Amino acid sequence: MSEGGGPPAGLSAGKLVALVCTAQVLAQIGAYTWPALLPDFIPRWGLDYSEAGWITAAFYLAYMLSVPILVTLTDRIDPRWVYLYGVGCTVAGHLMFAFMADGFWSATIARAIAGMGWAGTYMTGLKLLADRVDGKMLSRAVTGHAASLGISGALSFVFAGIVADIWDWRGAFVVAAGCAVAAWLIVALYAPKQPPRPSSDGWSWSLFDFRPVFKNRSALAYSIGYCIHTWEMGAMRGWAVAFLAYVALRDGVETTYFGPTVMATAMALFGTWASVGGNELSIRLGRRRLIRLAMAGSMVCALAMGFLGSFNYPLAAGLVVLYGMVIWLDSSSLTAGAAGSADPQRRGATLAVHSMLGYGGGFVGPIMVGLILDLSGGPSHMAWGLAFGHIALAMLAARIAFTLLRPRGLEGDSTR
Repeated sequence: MSEGGGPPAGLSAGKLVALVCTAQVLAQIGAYTWPALLPDFIPRWGLDYSEAGWITAAFYLAYMLSVPILVTLTDRIDPRWVYLYGVGCTVAGHLMFAFMADGFWSATIARAIAGMGWAGTYMTGLKLLADRVDGKMLSRAVTGHAASLGISGALSFVFAGIVADIWDWRGAFVVAAGCAVAAWLIVALYAPKQPPRPSSDGWSWSLFDFRPVFKNRSALAYSIGYCIHTWEMGAMRGWAVAFLAYVALRDGVETTYFGPTVMATAMALFGTWASVGGNELSIRLGRRRLIRLAMAGSMVCALAMGFLGSFNYPLAAGLVVLYGMVIWLDSSSLTAGAAGSADPQRRGATLAVHSMLGYGGGFVGPIMVGLILDLSGGPSHMAWGLAFGHIALAMLAARIAFTLLRPRGLEGDSTR
């Protein structure tokens, strides 16, 4: 068992995982309401593509700046309190968007607050589990946690579309806030409390000394891979609906049943399945081998989607789903690798750095797509090819770094 001592009396490991995962689904069901409705907001507010990319990226920037503090604090205080703070920010961000957003700046601020909320819930929820389990169980707990987030992220696209059709876009954000309130209540009422974690350095500023984390080459290798993984994930989540809407319009096809939001949902749902399956494959085939294969697949899919998918809607829709599966294939493997490589006394700090690097990539990805579209004169076949093609170059750099840092596998992984 981990040094956290296992699940508390009366609460099995399975129940603890189910509790945390249910709360995560409710907290993040509105996470991608903005990108799901992006094609409508661009003409509504007169945004250019760079501005739209910045609004999307504000979520990731706030996450990146907040997560080193919020997640690192869980090495000293009960992660439950940090989690409740994060869900509170999520509620505030959704309500601000619903009642105050009317253009670029107000929307950017609202999305930034929601991003701060994500920083207080994502890795904090994982920390609640990582302190309780070890070995293969840790890897599978991470996978279950990632699956719950993947499901909520997937459903958020179609969820936003359906609710917006019924109550308009403001209603979609209000309902998302209500779901987050339910998540807050579940954790506040039912999640077990954890005692403060004693340490020789107490509450000194050394708690935020990340140098030992960066010296951990194994954990750093997984975190660099996660940076570019989230770079491409942020680009896809932020722009998949707009990309498919462009192709559908140019192709002149009817998309009643297989429209952009439906296909974006399918992308994330199949991606979640791929994440779960990918982690099991990493145990059997070797974590490092699986990650290298996924990185190679990402490069091929990014080029194919940008340069070929923009010519035909059925092809574009199929490539979006396929690419999503390849993106998510190594998602759990990368995070489990970082958590498993961490010094137990600095696991919160290690996950904080892991998230900071990851969502730094998530911040850059959507901006780069929007910037390339603007520099190319607006959406076109070539513009989309270049926009998604830049991801292949970033992934190539990540694969080289991952190989050079030579991370170790986890206990129970195949050594191949």
